[in-house]
Amino acid sequence: MVTGGVEHIGAASTAYWIGENIEVETSAVPGHKEHVLTVNMARVAAQRLKCTVTVIMGIHYDHLNKTEIAEVSARTEAVFNDYLSSCSE
Repeated sequence: MVTGGVEHIGAASTAYWIGENIEVETSAVPGHKEHVLTVNMARVAAQRLKCTVTVIMGIHYDHLNKTEIAEVSARTEAVFNDYLSSCSE
């Protein structure tokens, strides 16, 4: 689960294997945009961990501009990748 600011659930993506392919199913709460991050994160985690995964995310900070949104997204991806690296060791 990935949260920031006011904790909530904005989107959940489950990635699973069908033969050699990874499928992703996502549910997003109307008005939320976390699915933009959860879809790829779930796919990457499933590929690296070789199992079914679900990424649940809710990040909310008031009045962010585009630059700040990009910074939050980049930081979220970095923390996620650090976590995955620790799982693979």
